[in-house]
Amino acid sequence: MGARVLLVGMGGREHAIAWKLRQSPDVDEIYIAPGNAGTAQEGTNLQISPTDIEGILEAAQKYSIDFYLASMDDPQPLGLVNRLTEYGIPCYGPSQEASQLESSKAWAKNFMVNEGIPTPAHHSFKNYDAAIEYLNNQPDGALVVKASGLAAGKGVIICDNHADAKQALNTIMLEKKFGDSGSTVVLEERIFGWETSAHAFCDGTRALFAPTVSDYKRALDNNLGLNTGGMGVYSPSAGVTEEKMQEIREKVVEPTLKGMAQRNMPYRGTLYPGLMMSQKRGHPQEIMQVLEFNARFGDPETQVLMVRLKSDLFTICRSAVDSLEGMTIDWSPRPAVGVVIASGGYPESYTTGHVIKGLEDVDPGIQIFHAGTQRKGNEIVTSGGRVLTVVADGKNLEEARKRVYDNIERIKFKGSFFRKDIAIMEAKS
Repeated sequence: MGARVLLVGMGGREHAIAWKLRQSPDVDEIYIAPGNAGTAQEGTNLQISPTDIEGILEAAQKYSIDFYLASMDDPQPLGLVNRLTEYGIPCYGPSQEASQLESSKAWAKNFMVNEGIPTPAHHSFKNYDAAIEYLNNQPDGALVVKASGLAAGKGVIICDNHADAKQALNTIMLEKKFGDSGSTVVLEERIFGWETSAHAFCDGTRALFAPTVSDYKRALDNNLGLNTGGMGVYSPSAGVTEEKMQEIREKVVEPTLKGMAQRNMPYRGTLYPGLMMSQKRGHPQEIMQVLEFNARFGDPETQVLMVRLKSDLFTICRSAVDSLEGMTIDWSPRPAVGVVIASGGYPESYTTGHVIKGLEDVDPGIQIFHAGTQRKGNEIVTSGGRVLTVVADGKNLEEARKRVYDNIERIKFKGSFFRKDIAIMEAKS
Protein backbone atom coordinates (compact mmCIF):
# COMPACT_ATOMS: atom_id res chain seq x y z
CA MET A 1 0.00 0.00 0.00
CA GLY A 2 1.28 3.45 -0.92
CA ALA A 3 1.72 6.51 1.27
CA ARG A 4 -1.04 8.84 2.38
CA VAL A 5 0.48 12.30 1.96
CA LEU A 6 -0.68 15.58 3.47
CA LEU A 7 -0.12 19.00 1.89
CA VAL A 8 -1.17 22.29 3.46
CA GLY A 9 -1.94 25.28 1.26
CA MET A 10 -4.19 26.50 -1.50
CA GLY A 11 -1.87 27.92 -4.16
CA GLY A 12 -0.50 27.00 -7.55
CA ARG A 13 2.50 25.59 -5.71
CA GLU A 14 0.33 23.01 -3.92
CA HIS A 15 -1.42 22.06 -7.15
CA ALA A 16 1.95 21.53 -8.87
CA ILE A 17 3.26 19.42 -5.98
CA ALA A 18 0.07 17.35 -5.83
CA TRP A 19 0.24 16.87 -9.61
CA LYS A 20 3.80 15.60 -9.30
CA LEU A 21 3.07 13.39 -6.28
CA ARG A 22 0.20 11.80 -8.20
CA GLN A 23 2.81 10.46 -10.66
CA SER A 24 4.60 8.47 -7.93
CA PRO A 25 3.83 4.75 -7.70
CA ASP A 26 4.55 4.98 -3.97
CA VAL A 27 1.78 7.49 -3.25
CA ASP A 28 -1.72 6.14 -2.65
CA GLU A 29 -3.70 9.17 -1.41
CA ILE A 30 -3.08 12.92 -1.33
CA TYR A 31 -4.91 15.24 1.07
CA ILE A 32 -4.70 19.01 0.65
CA ALA A 33 -5.82 21.49 3.31
CA PRO A 34 -7.67 23.51 2.07
CA GLY A 35 -6.63 23.14 -1.59
CA ASN A 36 -8.39 24.57 -4.63
CA ALA A 37 -10.23 23.41 -7.76
CA GLY A 38 -6.95 22.14 -9.23
CA THR A 39 -5.77 20.12 -6.23
CA ALA A 40 -9.20 18.47 -6.13
CA GLN A 41 -8.27 16.81 -9.44
CA GLU A 42 -5.23 15.19 -7.80
CA GLY A 43 -6.48 14.30 -4.34
CA THR A 44 -8.94 15.15 -1.58
CA ASN A 45 -9.39 18.73 -0.38
CA LEU A 46 -9.93 19.26 3.34
CA GLN A 47 -11.67 22.46 4.37
CA ILE A 48 -9.16 23.38 7.04
CA SER A 49 -7.25 26.65 7.34
CA PRO A 50 -3.44 26.36 6.95
CA THR A 51 -3.08 28.04 10.36
CA ASP A 52 -5.52 25.71 12.15
CA ILE A 53 -2.84 23.43 13.57
CA GLU A 54 -5.23 21.48 15.80
CA GLY A 55 -7.62 20.93 12.89
CA ILE A 56 -4.76 19.68 10.71
CA LEU A 57 -3.62 17.32 13.47
CA GLU A 58 -7.13 15.88 13.80
CA ALA A 59 -7.31 15.37 10.04
CA ALA A 60 -3.90 13.68 10.02
CA GLN A 61 -5.17 11.15 12.53
CA LYS A 62 -8.57 10.75 10.90
CA TYR A 63 -7.12 10.01 7.45
CA SER A 64 -4.15 7.96 8.71
CA ILE A 65 -1.61 10.35 7.18
CA ASP A 66 1.85 8.82 7.10
CA PHE A 67 3.83 11.65 5.45
CA TYR A 68 3.71 15.45 5.55
CA LEU A 69 5.31 17.48 2.79
CA ALA A 70 5.70 21.13 3.75
CA SER A 71 5.09 23.52 0.88
CA MET A 72 3.83 26.90 2.15
CA ASP A 73 5.23 29.14 4.87
CA ASP A 74 2.49 29.56 7.51
CA PRO A 75 2.21 26.16 9.27
CA GLN A 76 5.86 25.60 10.19
CA PRO A 77 6.37 28.71 12.38
CA LEU A 78 3.19 27.64 14.20
CA GLY A 79 4.80 24.30 15.05
CA LEU A 80 3.03 21.89 12.68
CA VAL A 81 6.15 19.81 11.94
CA ASN A 82 6.94 19.59 15.65
CA ARG A 83 3.43 18.41 16.48
CA LEU A 84 3.19 15.88 13.63
CA THR A 85 6.60 14.49 14.56
CA GLU A 86 5.33 13.94 18.11
CA TYR A 87 2.56 11.82 16.56
CA GLY A 88 5.22 9.77 14.72
CA ILE A 89 4.44 11.16 11.25
CA PRO A 90 7.57 11.72 9.10
CA CYS A 91 7.79 15.33 7.91
CA TYR A 92 9.64 16.90 5.03
CA GLY A 93 9.87 20.45 6.28
CA PRO A 94 11.62 22.58 8.91
CA SER A 95 10.80 22.56 12.59
CA GLN A 96 9.34 25.61 14.28
CA GLU A 97 12.83 26.60 15.39
CA ALA A 98 14.45 26.11 11.98
CA SER A 99 11.66 27.97 10.17
CA GLN A 100 12.91 31.20 11.77
CA LEU A 101 15.10 31.48 8.70
CA GLU A 102 12.00 32.78 6.98
CA SER A 103 9.53 33.71 9.71
CA SER A 104 11.86 36.32 11.20
CA LYS A 105 13.91 38.35 8.76
CA ALA A 106 15.65 40.00 11.71
CA TRP A 107 16.70 36.60 13.12
CA ALA A 108 17.80 35.42 9.67
CA LYS A 109 19.90 38.54 9.08
CA ASN A 110 21.72 38.05 12.39
CA PHE A 111 22.25 34.40 11.50
CA MET A 112 23.77 35.33 8.13
CA VAL A 113 26.13 37.84 9.69
CA ASN A 114 27.24 35.33 12.33
CA GLU A 115 27.83 32.60 9.73
CA GLY A 116 29.59 34.86 7.23
CA ILE A 117 26.86 34.47 4.60
CA PRO A 118 26.92 37.46 2.22
CA THR A 119 23.90 39.74 2.65
CA PRO A 120 23.23 43.48 2.22
CA ALA A 121 23.93 45.79 5.16
CA HIS A 122 20.90 46.16 7.39
CA HIS A 123 19.44 47.28 10.72
CA SER A 124 16.39 46.00 12.58
CA PHE A 125 13.96 48.14 14.57
CA LYS A 126 11.01 47.50 16.85
CA ASN A 127 10.56 51.20 17.60
CA TYR A 128 9.15 53.53 14.94
CA ASP A 129 10.97 56.65 16.15
CA ALA A 130 14.30 54.82 16.18
CA ALA A 131 13.70 53.62 12.61
CA ILE A 132 12.86 57.18 11.51
CA GLU A 133 16.01 58.52 13.19
CA TYR A 134 18.13 55.96 11.36
CA LEU A 135 16.40 56.81 8.08
CA ASN A 136 17.03 60.53 8.51
CA ASN A 137 20.74 59.83 8.85
CA GLN A 138 20.92 58.04 5.51
CA PRO A 139 22.24 60.16 2.64
CA ASP A 140 19.50 59.43 0.08
CA GLY A 141 16.89 57.17 1.70
CA ALA A 142 17.28 54.53 -1.02
CA LEU A 143 16.50 51.53 1.17
CA VAL A 144 14.49 48.33 1.20
CA VAL A 145 11.97 48.30 4.05
CA LYS A 146 10.86 44.83 5.14
CA ALA A 147 8.32 43.53 7.60
CA SER A 148 10.35 41.00 9.59
CA GLY A 149 7.57 38.40 9.79
CA LEU A 150 5.64 36.49 7.14
CA ALA A 151 3.61 38.66 4.79
CA ALA A 152 2.69 36.38 1.88
CA GLY A 153 5.58 37.72 -0.17
CA LYS A 154 4.24 41.29 -0.03
CA GLY A 155 6.01 42.73 3.05
CA VAL A 156 8.96 44.17 1.12
CA ILE A 157 8.85 47.79 -0.05
CA ILE A 158 11.59 49.15 -2.31
CA CYS A 159 12.22 52.85 -1.73
CA ASP A 160 13.94 55.44 -3.89
CA ASN A 161 14.16 58.28 -1.35
CA HIS A 162 13.46 59.42 2.21
CA ALA A 163 9.78 60.15 1.50
CA ASP A 164 9.20 56.64 0.10
CA ALA A 165 11.00 55.02 3.02
CA LYS A 166 9.06 57.03 5.60
CA GLN A 167 5.78 56.08 3.93
CA ALA A 168 6.87 52.42 3.98
CA LEU A 169 7.60 52.63 7.70
CA ASN A 170 4.21 54.27 8.27
CA THR A 171 2.48 51.52 6.27
CA ILE A 172 4.18 48.69 8.15
CA MET A 173 4.61 50.01 11.70
CA LEU A 174 1.80 52.54 12.18
CA GLU A 175 -0.95 51.38 9.81
CA LYS A 176 0.02 47.75 10.50
CA LYS A 177 -0.80 46.66 6.98
CA PHE A 178 0.89 43.32 7.63
CA GLY A 179 -0.32 42.95 11.23
CA ASP A 180 2.12 41.58 13.78
CA SER A 181 4.49 40.61 10.96
CA GLY A 182 5.49 44.26 10.89
CA SER A 183 6.14 44.70 14.62
CA THR A 184 9.83 44.49 13.72
CA VAL A 185 11.14 46.06 10.51
CA VAL A 186 14.41 45.56 8.69
CA LEU A 187 15.93 48.54 6.89
CA GLU A 188 18.26 47.14 4.27
CA GLU A 189 20.81 48.62 1.91
CA ARG A 190 19.33 48.80 -1.57
CA ILE A 191 21.48 46.99 -4.09
CA PHE A 192 21.08 46.72 -7.84
CA GLY A 193 21.56 43.75 -10.11
CA TRP A 194 19.66 40.67 -11.18
CA GLU A 195 17.88 38.16 -9.00
CA THR A 196 17.70 34.39 -8.99
CA SER A 197 16.70 31.68 -6.55
CA ALA A 198 18.17 28.28 -5.94
CA HIS A 199 15.93 25.62 -4.40
CA ALA A 200 17.67 22.91 -2.43
CA PHE A 201 16.31 19.68 -0.96
CA CYS A 202 17.97 19.36 2.46
CA ASP A 203 18.31 16.52 4.99
CA GLY A 204 19.98 18.52 7.78
CA THR A 205 23.53 18.11 6.50
CA ARG A 206 23.32 17.65 2.71
CA ALA A 207 21.67 19.56 -0.10
CA LEU A 208 20.58 18.54 -3.59
CA PHE A 209 19.86 21.47 -5.88
CA ALA A 210 17.08 22.13 -8.31
CA PRO A 211 17.71 24.23 -11.43
CA THR A 212 17.74 27.97 -10.82
CA VAL A 213 14.59 30.04 -11.32
CA SER A 214 14.09 33.76 -11.89
CA ASP A 215 10.94 35.41 -10.56
CA TYR A 216 9.13 38.60 -11.61
CA LYS A 217 7.74 40.25 -8.48
CA ARG A 218 6.23 43.49 -9.78
CA ALA A 219 2.61 43.42 -10.88
CA LEU A 220 3.03 45.12 -14.24
CA ASP A 221 5.18 44.92 -17.36
CA ASN A 222 8.64 46.49 -17.30
CA ASN A 223 8.83 45.82 -13.56
CA LEU A 224 6.31 48.51 -12.72
CA GLY A 225 3.57 48.41 -10.11
CA LEU A 226 3.48 46.98 -6.61
CA ASN A 227 5.37 43.96 -5.33
CA THR A 228 3.35 40.73 -5.50
CA GLY A 229 3.76 37.11 -4.54
CA GLY A 230 5.18 36.59 -8.05
CA MET A 231 3.74 37.17 -11.53
CA GLY A 232 5.88 34.81 -13.56
CA VAL A 233 9.07 32.79 -13.71
CA TYR A 234 11.48 31.08 -16.03
CA SER A 235 14.05 28.33 -15.51
CA PRO A 236 17.01 28.03 -15.73
CA SER A 237 18.11 31.54 -14.86
CA ALA A 238 20.23 33.29 -17.44
CA GLY A 239 23.75 33.93 -16.25
CA VAL A 240 23.93 31.29 -13.51
CA THR A 241 26.99 29.26 -14.44
CA GLU A 242 28.28 26.09 -12.82
CA GLU A 243 30.80 28.30 -11.02
CA LYS A 244 28.01 30.45 -9.58
CA MET A 245 26.09 27.36 -8.47
CA GLN A 246 29.20 26.15 -6.67
CA GLU A 247 29.48 29.55 -5.03
CA ILE A 248 25.84 29.34 -3.88
CA ARG A 249 26.54 25.90 -2.44
CA GLU A 250 29.78 26.82 -0.66
CA LYS A 251 28.96 30.35 0.51
CA VAL A 252 25.25 30.09 1.23
CA VAL A 253 23.61 26.68 1.55
CA GLU A 254 26.38 24.65 3.21
CA PRO A 255 27.15 27.34 5.83
CA THR A 256 23.41 27.59 6.51
CA LEU A 257 23.03 23.86 7.11
CA LYS A 258 26.17 23.80 9.28
CA GLY A 259 25.08 26.83 11.31
CA MET A 260 21.58 25.47 11.88
CA ALA A 261 22.93 22.08 12.97
CA GLN A 262 25.28 23.79 15.42
CA ARG A 263 22.27 25.58 16.92
CA ASN A 264 20.53 22.22 17.40
CA MET A 265 17.88 23.04 14.84
CA PRO A 266 18.89 20.96 11.80
CA TYR A 267 17.26 22.15 8.61
CA ARG A 268 15.22 19.50 6.78
CA GLY A 269 13.02 20.51 3.91
CA THR A 270 13.23 22.82 0.94
CA LEU A 271 15.48 25.83 1.39
CA TYR A 272 15.56 28.50 -1.23
CA PRO A 273 17.61 31.62 -0.77
CA GLY A 274 16.60 34.66 -2.80
CA LEU A 275 19.84 35.94 -4.32
CA MET A 276 20.99 39.14 -5.95
CA MET A 277 23.98 39.30 -8.26
CA SER A 278 25.20 42.88 -8.06
CA GLN A 279 28.19 45.06 -8.81
CA LYS A 280 29.35 47.46 -6.15
CA ARG A 281 31.35 50.56 -6.83
CA GLY A 282 35.03 49.66 -6.91
CA HIS A 283 34.33 45.94 -7.46
CA PRO A 284 34.93 44.77 -11.03
CA GLN A 285 33.19 41.41 -10.45
CA GLU A 286 29.63 40.51 -9.55
CA ILE A 287 28.95 40.03 -5.88
CA MET A 288 26.41 37.44 -4.75
CA GLN A 289 24.27 38.39 -1.75
CA VAL A 290 21.33 36.73 -0.01
CA LEU A 291 18.28 39.01 0.10
CA GLU A 292 16.27 36.58 2.23
CA PHE A 293 15.71 32.93 3.01
CA ASN A 294 12.54 31.04 2.18
CA ALA A 295 11.97 27.92 4.28
CA ARG A 296 9.68 26.17 1.76
CA PHE A 297 8.94 25.82 -1.92
CA GLY A 298 8.50 29.04 -3.90
CA ASP A 299 5.36 30.12 -5.70
CA PRO A 300 5.32 30.36 -8.73
CA GLU A 301 8.87 28.89 -8.89
CA THR A 302 7.61 25.42 -7.94
CA GLN A 303 5.26 25.30 -10.91
CA VAL A 304 8.09 25.40 -13.45
CA LEU A 305 10.33 23.15 -11.36
CA MET A 306 7.71 20.40 -11.12
CA VAL A 307 7.35 20.48 -14.92
CA ARG A 308 11.13 20.08 -15.26
CA LEU A 309 11.50 17.40 -12.55
CA LYS A 310 11.90 13.89 -13.97
CA SER A 311 12.65 12.07 -10.71
CA ASP A 312 10.03 10.91 -8.20
CA LEU A 313 9.25 13.85 -5.89
CA PHE A 314 7.96 11.63 -3.10
CA THR A 315 11.12 9.51 -3.11
CA ILE A 316 13.29 12.63 -2.83
CA CYS A 317 11.33 14.16 0.04
CA ARG A 318 10.91 10.88 1.91
CA SER A 319 14.65 10.23 1.67
CA ALA A 320 15.46 13.74 2.94
CA VAL A 321 13.74 12.94 6.25
CA ASP A 322 16.57 10.44 6.87
CA SER A 323 19.44 10.95 4.42
CA LEU A 324 20.01 12.09 0.85
CA GLU A 325 23.39 10.38 0.71
CA GLY A 326 23.94 8.70 -2.66
CA MET A 327 20.79 10.19 -4.22
CA THR A 328 20.73 12.11 -7.49
CA ILE A 329 17.86 14.06 -9.04
CA ASP A 330 17.09 14.01 -12.75
CA TRP A 331 15.89 17.24 -14.37
CA SER A 332 14.70 17.90 -17.90
CA PRO A 333 17.14 19.98 -19.95
CA ARG A 334 14.19 21.80 -21.54
CA PRO A 335 13.71 25.35 -20.20
CA ALA A 336 10.29 26.28 -18.85
CA VAL A 337 8.29 29.50 -18.48
CA GLY A 338 5.37 30.11 -16.12
CA VAL A 339 3.00 33.08 -16.29
CA VAL A 340 0.47 33.98 -13.60
CA ILE A 341 -3.04 35.12 -14.48
CA ALA A 342 -4.30 37.43 -11.73
CA SER A 343 -7.52 39.13 -10.69
CA GLY A 344 -7.89 42.78 -11.67
CA GLY A 345 -6.65 44.98 -8.82
CA TYR A 346 -4.22 42.41 -7.37
CA PRO A 347 -2.16 42.76 -5.17
CA GLU A 348 -4.61 45.25 -3.63
CA SER A 349 -8.41 44.95 -3.71
CA TYR A 350 -10.07 42.69 -6.25
CA THR A 351 -13.34 40.87 -6.75
CA THR A 352 -13.88 37.11 -6.91
CA GLY A 353 -16.51 34.65 -8.11
CA HIS A 354 -15.87 35.21 -11.82
CA VAL A 355 -16.32 32.20 -14.11
CA ILE A 356 -13.11 31.02 -15.79
CA LYS A 357 -13.44 30.10 -19.46
CA GLY A 358 -11.04 28.34 -21.83
CA LEU A 359 -9.31 25.91 -19.46
CA GLU A 360 -10.07 23.06 -21.86
CA ASP A 361 -8.81 24.96 -24.89
CA VAL A 362 -5.07 24.82 -24.23
CA ASP A 363 -2.70 22.62 -26.22
CA PRO A 364 -1.47 19.23 -24.98
CA GLY A 365 1.61 19.54 -22.77
CA ILE A 366 0.59 22.93 -21.38
CA GLN A 367 0.17 22.72 -17.62
CA ILE A 368 -2.36 24.89 -15.83
CA PHE A 369 -1.86 25.06 -12.08
CA HIS A 370 -4.74 26.47 -10.05
CA ALA A 371 -4.31 28.92 -7.16
CA GLY A 372 -7.25 31.23 -6.44
CA THR A 373 -9.98 28.93 -7.80
CA GLN A 374 -12.93 26.93 -6.57
CA ARG A 375 -15.57 24.79 -8.17
CA LYS A 376 -19.20 25.90 -8.10
CA GLY A 377 -21.42 23.30 -9.72
CA ASN A 378 -20.04 22.63 -13.17
CA GLU A 379 -18.02 25.83 -13.28
CA ILE A 380 -14.66 26.93 -11.92
CA VAL A 381 -14.63 30.46 -10.53
CA THR A 382 -12.01 32.82 -9.16
CA SER A 383 -11.43 32.95 -5.41
CA GLY A 384 -8.14 34.80 -4.99
CA GLY A 385 -5.63 37.32 -6.32
CA ARG A 386 -3.32 35.00 -8.21
CA VAL A 387 -5.71 32.68 -10.01
CA LEU A 388 -3.73 30.40 -12.34
CA THR A 389 -0.17 29.71 -13.44
CA VAL A 390 0.26 28.55 -17.03
CA VAL A 391 3.50 26.64 -17.67
CA ALA A 392 5.17 25.40 -20.84
CA ASP A 393 8.58 24.01 -21.65
CA GLY A 394 10.41 24.09 -24.96
CA LYS A 395 13.59 23.22 -26.80
CA ASN A 396 14.76 26.69 -25.83
CA LEU A 397 13.46 29.62 -23.79
CA GLU A 398 12.00 31.34 -26.84
CA GLU A 399 9.89 28.30 -27.73
CA ALA A 400 8.73 27.83 -24.12
CA ARG A 401 7.74 31.47 -23.94
CA LYS A 402 5.84 31.32 -27.25
CA ARG A 403 3.91 28.23 -26.14
CA VAL A 404 2.87 29.91 -22.87
CA TYR A 405 1.64 33.09 -24.47
CA ASP A 406 -0.07 31.34 -27.39
CA ASN A 407 -2.17 29.44 -24.85
CA ILE A 408 -2.69 31.94 -22.06
CA GLU A 409 -4.74 34.16 -24.37
CA ARG A 410 -7.35 31.40 -24.56
CA ILE A 411 -8.12 31.60 -20.82
CA LYS A 412 -10.55 34.35 -19.83
CA PHE A 413 -12.35 35.69 -16.78
CA LYS A 414 -13.66 39.12 -15.86
CA GLY A 415 -10.88 41.53 -14.96
CA SER A 416 -8.04 39.07 -15.62
CA PHE A 417 -4.55 40.33 -16.37
CA PHE A 418 -1.04 38.93 -16.76
CA ARG A 419 2.40 40.25 -17.50
CA LYS A 420 3.40 40.01 -21.14
CA ASP A 421 7.14 40.35 -20.64
CA ILE A 422 8.10 37.24 -18.65
CA ALA A 423 11.54 36.10 -19.91
CA ILE A 424 11.24 38.38 -22.94
CA MET A 425 14.79 39.72 -22.78
CA GLU A 426 16.33 36.36 -21.85
CA ALA A 427 14.56 34.61 -24.76
CA LYS A 428 16.08 37.11 -27.20
CA SER A 429 19.62 36.76 -25.91
